[in-house]
Amino acid sequence: MTKQAKIDLLETYLSLYIDHTTVLDSLDDPNSKYVVLDVRNAPAFVKKDQIKGAIAMPAKDLAGHLPELDHDKIYVVYDWTAGTTLGKAALLTLLSADFEAYELASALEGWKGMNLPTETIG
Repeated sequence: MTKQAKIDLLETYLSLYIDHTTVLDSLDDPNSKYVVLDVRNAPAFVKKDQIKGAIAMPAKDLAGHLPELDHDKIYVVYDWTAGTTLGKAALLTLLSADFEAYELASALEGWKGMNLPTETIG
């Protein structure tokens, strides 16, 4: 693989993610263009908490909810950790349906590690 091919691959990879600062700045704005989706496939009693204001939409159910989503919004999906695949699967579903979407770079683990706003669910 050439150096340029590596650069192109990394640029593409990084373009799939959004940083926590961008999301954090929009949490308290009712007119925000961002909608945060918690795509973890677990019941609330297992999850226990979520990013403040997130909408629970498990990755396994996401395709069935696409008609309910707004194409004028930008969707930010997250899973337990950045290394898991549910966020990537949800991102693929959204992008394939022509939505603007990103995976949260820090996932829930990083978000909580930075002591950013969460809320209890259950």
